[in-house]
Amino acid sequence: MSFDFTFVLRIVGTAVIAYLLGSFNFAVITTRKNEKDIRTMGSGNAGFTNVLRSVGAGPAVLTFVFDFLKGALAVGIGWWIFSGVSAADGVTLSEYTTYGRYLAGLFAIIGHMFPLYFGFKGGKGVVTTAAMMAVVDWRVFLMIIATFLIIFFATKIISLGSCACAALYGVYTCIATYFFDYLPRLGQSEGFRFRYVILSTICATVIGLLVIVKHKDNIGRLFRGEEKRITPKKKKASES
Repeated sequence: MSFDFTFVLRIVGTAVIAYLLGSFNFAVITTRKNEKDIRTMGSGNAGFTNVLRSVGAGPAVLTFVFDFLKGALAVGIGWWIFSGVSAADGVTLSEYTTYGRYLAGLFAIIGHMFPLYFGFKGGKGVVTTAAMMAVVDWRVFLMIIATFLIIFFATKIISLGSCACAALYGVYTCIATYFFDYLPRLGQSEGFRFRYVILSTICATVIGLLVIVKHKDNIGRLFRGEEKRITPKKKKASES
């Protein structure tokens, strides 16, 4: 494919818009009252789990919902921007738009982790990554959710489930794209090429590694057996 300046603009535009959207860190926004900052509370992480532990369920739910929606919106914008690309050199429009969604998801996650509006100190990107998974490939999302729930209900440790799912994101993406996208269309004149499997797997692996790196402190605590579990709060016994 010959050089296309408008294609470069699509890449840059998608990355910039997704990053700026991802930089709206709702853990900081929903808990900023009386000059308090979630990044000075609990674990110091600007994310759903720390909001739940340090502030409460209400703000945690709002954080989860809005961080999820911003990820989904960013990916949707990436799809829309790349939907105007003309299919060429055996590359289908569906393949182009998938790359646009991965690009948008990646930069929305980077924005969440290093938000422009909050001193480049954000969260670990788990919820925003989950949103990207759901919009990019629901098959992979279902596999990830099943894995997370099994680990969480067995251990009650959110970070362990998050890290395991991040490590498996590339693996599950490879399985889904190879067996459900590439193989059924193998030998046809139009369809997903093997390069699509490779690029999708690389994108998912890079995003998974980013999430794992942001969990380095949690991983250290896991190895030391110090990571906190999510358990129901015990009700105080009523005084007789």
